Amino acid sequence: MKFEVAKRIVSAALTAAVVLSAAGCSSAGGAAPGGSSSASAAPSAASSQAAPSAAAKTAIRIVALKGPTGLSMVRLMSDSEEKKTAGNDTFSLAASPDEAVSKIVSGDADVAAVPTNLAATLYNKTKGNVQLAALTTLGVLSVVTDGENVSAVGDLKGKTVVLSGKGAVPEYALNYILKQNGLEAGKDVKVEYKAEHAEVASAVIAGKAKIAVLPEPYVTQVTVKNKKAKIALNLTDEWKKASKGASVLTMGCLIVRKDFAAKNRDAFNTFLKEYKASAEYANSDAASAAELSQKYGIMDAAVAKKAIPNCSIVYFDGGDMKAKVPDFLKVLYQANPKSVGGKLPGDDFYYKK
Repeated sequence: MKFEVAKRIVSAALTAAVVLSAAGCSSAGGAAPGGSSSASAAPSAASSQAAPSAAAKTAIRIVALKGPTGLSMVRLMSDSEEKKTAGNDTFSLAASPDEAVSKIVSGDADVAAVPTNLAATLYNKTKGNVQLAALTTLGVLSVVTDGENVSAVGDLKGKTVVLSGKGAVPEYALNYILKQNGLEAGKDVKVEYKAEHAEVASAVIAGKAKIAVLPEPYVTQVTVKNKKAKIALNLTDEWKKASKGASVLTMGCLIVRKDFAAKNRDAFNTFLKEYKASAEYANSDAASAAELSQKYGIMDAAVAKKAIPNCSIVYFDGGDMKAKVPDFLKVLYQANPKSVGGKLPGDDFYYKK
């Protein structure tokens, strides 16, 4: 199996839209090459049936992202390398969402793991030729504190919160949760933005930021390096409360080119089954998944092992997926239409098996 870092850059206009809408769930964490392959003895995520001959296998080109969005894919990557998957899967590794975008838009990839709102943006930019196939990651954002007493959203009143992701999901998520709790960012809660998640993490580690919003794996890195830092609020839980269960903070998904899925429906549906098993594997055996994560350059093994339980790795497709996404996208659209590509996607955005 061939792994490479995607290097194609999307056009200037599309890149601007992507940066605006997807920065909140872009890849994070240091990736290290090599690593143990001890997880290879674990049960395969692929079907137990004999794999078809190489000539009969459908070629599926997949882009994985470094960071939480790619963690659910590591077992599938291992199975593919060992020729255990039903399809002839090849993977490329992207360090940022815009690299994945360039592969999908150019037709050099068929499937990609990307931020959920980016999927909507691509649907609009490609005039419907990108579909949402599955949700793979719920919210990975947390409020982290160092010495501050915060046990509920209301406790943020009069406080200063530091975060990255202005004009992207972290800002929209925080503002929505504050608003639903009777607070207003900039009025009741002072919000300071940094350029990168790493900058926010460094500020917390150094004791210069007492309250911050961070995604995994930065949350894990901070709590390991600053023993006084702790997770005060899980924003996935707070979003659910704020929306009264009407929507879910969902930050990672699997997309497919509509033309590819239409021509290879059976093969793609089988791929989705294998992907689901891979996601379940990550949740059931974090230690082995972490080793594979390092092997394939997704995330450092030590960090991944501690981060996986907080990464909200899931698998929802079909009706379950469609029930969770529209209201989430509506919240983002109301905050900034550009966050979903200018308009809410139609029903054909959702892939049906």
